[in-house]
Amino acid sequence: MATPPKATIQRRLRQRPEAFAEVGHPVTRGGRKSETDVPERRCIATGATGPKAGLVRFVVGPDDHVVPDLAEKLPGRGIWVAADCAALEKAVSKGLFSRGAKRKVKADAGLPQMVSDLLAQRVVELLSLARKAGQARAGLEKVKALLVAEEAACLLQAADGSAREKTQLRPPKGENTYFSDLTAAELGLAFGRDRVIHAALISGGLADRVRYESTRLAGIRRNQD
Repeated sequence: MATPPKATIQRRLRQRPEAFAEVGHPVTRGGRKSETDVPERRCIATGATGPKAGLVRFVVGPDDHVVPDLAEKLPGRGIWVAADCAALEKAVSKGLFSRGAKRKVKADAGLPQMVSDLLAQRVVELLSLARKAGQARAGLEKVKALLVAEEAACLLQAADGSAREKTQLRPPKGENTYFSDLTAAELGLAFGRDRVIHAALISGGLADRVRYESTRLAGIRRNQD
């Protein structure tokens, strides 16, 4: 798979954080400081520097294997890659993790799929928490009611749902308010059902976290085979 040009990755990094106040500032290059004091990291695959919201952190485990640190809490030197499948595949195939770690490390070919699965799991778990807190709804009519009342922070629809049915709903205005990267079965797990096609979240802290993780998942799954 061809790696997107650096400018494309930079544009994606720039677009994703706009929905999050804590990371809302332009991407910079070459380590230049931004206007706000928000941590930035450099992608080892593209060379683009941007807010952490558009990247995934990795660390090297005791066995010298690279592992994803999605919660950004594991000890050790952080190695950052854009939340983009092609960028991650390049980092694996070109041995860029060893360069980032400044020593020989092992990055399995299945790392992109692992990141995709773990991000999907995080989104499902957050959606489940939102449902239990009364901040998430599922089903066409319930979701439509939230959207009409302008109470929805974002709309999620199953990637394998009917395209015709999905066009019946319009996401809220703004950046990062629509996601269609989870399957119907994955969405169903969050709501205790076999399948869910439509879901929406009410504005709040959990909605922001779902959007944050969903944005990264969208980047990884966008070009995934």
